Amino acid sequence: MATTSVSPSDSSPLSSSLSSTSMESDFNPQSGPQLARPLVPGVYVPTMCFFEPGTEDVDVSTIARHVVRLARAGVTGVATQGSNGEAVHLSHDERMLVTSTTRKALDNAGFSSKPVIVGCGAQSTRETIQHCLEAWRSGGDYALVLPPNYYSTLFAPSSQTIVDFFITVADASPIPILIYNFPGAVGGMDLSSDIIIELSQHRNVVGVKLTCGNTGKLVRVAAATRSMANKKVDPSQPSFLVLAGSADFSIQSMIAGGHGILGGLANIAPKACIKTIDLYKQGKAAESQALLEIVARGDWTAIKGGVVGVKAGLSAWMGYGGYARSPLPKPSAQETDEWKEGFRELALLEKSLQ
Repeated sequence: MATTSVSPSDSSPLSSSLSSTSMESDFNPQSGPQLARPLVPGVYVPTMCFFEPGTEDVDVSTIARHVVRLARAGVTGVATQGSNGEAVHLSHDERMLVTSTTRKALDNAGFSSKPVIVGCGAQSTRETIQHCLEAWRSGGDYALVLPPNYYSTLFAPSSQTIVDFFITVADASPIPILIYNFPGAVGGMDLSSDIIIELSQHRNVVGVKLTCGNTGKLVRVAAATRSMANKKVDPSQPSFLVLAGSADFSIQSMIAGGHGILGGLANIAPKACIKTIDLYKQGKAAESQALLEIVARGDWTAIKGGVVGVKAGLSAWMGYGGYARSPLPKPSAQETDEWKEGFRELALLEKSLQ
């Protein structure tokens, strides 16, 4: 696909409509995005959402406790409303509650500089923009956006439909957006490096999370976006943040020119994830590799168990976590034991780093 210049449009009917009083927003899309806490290289965590036992109401106390634990462990930033956060199980109001709780907890604990990324993907362009507006109102700094996929067989041509979708969202969003490439969550749709590089030229598109595991794609995107004329150049604060979507290829992503991870395993072992990358950056390749092998084995348990298994691991090793919201099942006693054992090596490593 030919690369074209991508910049915010001067006028967008959809953007104008969504900034009207019907959306109760005082954001003017023509004024550009809000200034946000900077995104810097490091370990970012898509946080869990916790529920009260019995009622399945959002447990704001545990959400706050968890995010402060992660911040104290040294993570660079957090993300709400992802797969680990069970965003698909939450109403708009609940999503805003989770994000505002996260922001307030960080601020109250002395971590006001840590950015909050908010999952804002939806099947329609209109609702995606609504999520971005609500993320901004709730204290979110960035929006993490999946491409729509439900009617993908009707996209003609599919690549241009996706490009148009991201441009429209980026034009209208009051906070900068990151592209989320996760084929497993969108019916196998896998954004090419060409599309990601094209979209990176937009002033309000500031990064990508690659859960596809394609390090070749990561190399191409990182190289093409390392120094873009329309964005600032600062090695400590990249103009376009390229993050691996899983902890088990953190070193590979660093070698490929990436800037870190946005990985769910850090909910259980944030220090292990951080230490693995730090050792690599210090030139201690063998030590970093040894830790990565433990991290990768733990990540395989997390991948197999999903949010149900990760919560079981948190409960077993950290003393909190509970269950996912219905209709996700509660794990059997056998599954609980298996997941506890699957995380044992990683949990012991994490405790040794405290």
